[in-house]
Amino acid sequence: MTTTPKRTEKTSQTITFKALIIAVLTILLLIPGLMIQDLIQERKNRSVETIEKINAKWSNAQTVCGPILCVPYTTTYTDSDNKITKRLHTLSITPEELNINTRLFPEERHYGIYKTILYKSEIDVEGQFDKVTSLQIENSVIHWNNAYVTIGLSDLRGITDNIEFNLNGHSHTAEATGNSDELSGKILTVGIGDSLAPETGQPLNFNYKLKLNGSSNINFIPIGKTSKVQVAGAWSSPGFIGNFSPEHTITEKGFEASWSILRFNRNIPDMWSDNQVESFYDSTFGVSLVDPVDHYQQNMRSAKYALMFIALTFVVFFFVEILTRTRIHPIQYLLVGIALILFYSLLLSISEQINFAVAYLIASVATIGLITAYTHSIFKNKTQTGALALFLCILYLFLFVILQLEDVALLIGSIGLFIILGIIMYFSRKINWYKQEDTEEEHGTKPETASQPTE
Repeated sequence: MTTTPKRTEKTSQTITFKALIIAVLTILLLIPGLMIQDLIQERKNRSVETIEKINAKWSNAQTVCGPILCVPYTTTYTDSDNKITKRLHTLSITPEELNINTRLFPEERHYGIYKTILYKSEIDVEGQFDKVTSLQIENSVIHWNNAYVTIGLSDLRGITDNIEFNLNGHSHTAEATGNSDELSGKILTVGIGDSLAPETGQPLNFNYKLKLNGSSNINFIPIGKTSKVQVAGAWSSPGFIGNFSPEHTITEKGFEASWSILRFNRNIPDMWSDNQVESFYDSTFGVSLVDPVDHYQQNMRSAKYALMFIALTFVVFFFVEILTRTRIHPIQYLLVGIALILFYSLLLSISEQINFAVAYLIASVATIGLITAYTHSIFKNKTQTGALALFLCILYLFLFVILQLEDVALLIGSIGLFIILGIIMYFSRKINWYKQEDTEEEHGTKPETASQPTE
């Protein structure tokens, strides 16, 4: 009975027991690590809400559709009782050719610490409707004099100048109807009935200009049987979105992109009556003005490495404790782990104010300095303290490199961790773990306690 307390004390000093304590501390520190990730997501959501408010005052992302020629016609129906019924329909006709040339002028707007990307645009549209006035519909009378053209935009607030629609040399002014169309968005209409000449049967050539404000991205619907779209802008990191990939050139000064889409490439009929078409949006494509410095994404990616940082740092402490026989209390492990977690909070708060790379440098230097000063009081050895500081510097530099190399981050991270594991295995190869524990238990050898004052 008298040996139980001593046996318990000896067991508590074994390497295995200490390793279990360190493992438990590492797992417990996952909780504040997950809380940091929740904080990053919360700040990102708040940023998105603020950006939406800024965009709402300017104009949201734009989707451009049209023009579509709409011609009313009346069809006569006769039922089995020879009762005659007349119904009014609308025939929608897509252009034979549609050419769109767009120039974007992006700019950044700030609201406090938040930033959004807005743009002004100049859009030149031209094309033709092919011999539509020779069209005939069975048992129907086509009302050419009531024909009109619709132009669809997702946000009419972005229009900054009147739209003059030119058709075969005749100029018409586009008007907002206040109506929304499920296919093409907010509708602008152009009355063109007085410009049609059914007797000629000639193509209808059109052109018009749009001066349009928007935010984040601009999209197009390839409504023409042959649609050619060109977009250029002074933005060095565009993203090409939608269902069609363009031919493009990207430089530090800007980009140019062009699409050529045929009727066979998109799921849009050449003409239809009333509401026979369900959606155009499966065929949209366009340009997204990507923010190349999304610090919330970089913060989230860095926070996912928190477990690796804590585990590797604790391994280094554990090896120092074994090789130098300097006892390190679990509370000291915990304090170092908390310092490693606070790095991510520092990084998030500072990167909201300044450039991410500079914020990373400040947060990492502060964290490494704090841990180095604290461990010097534990090790009381400049060589061991310097080695730990060098290890932390390499670790934080390794993380920064991974954050910059998005495309090969997984590859570089895997190789780096493999090398680190190899180094750990190399330095631990000469440690006789069983002998170390047997020595402590059989001879009652007690390592030097770091927290004990020296006389």
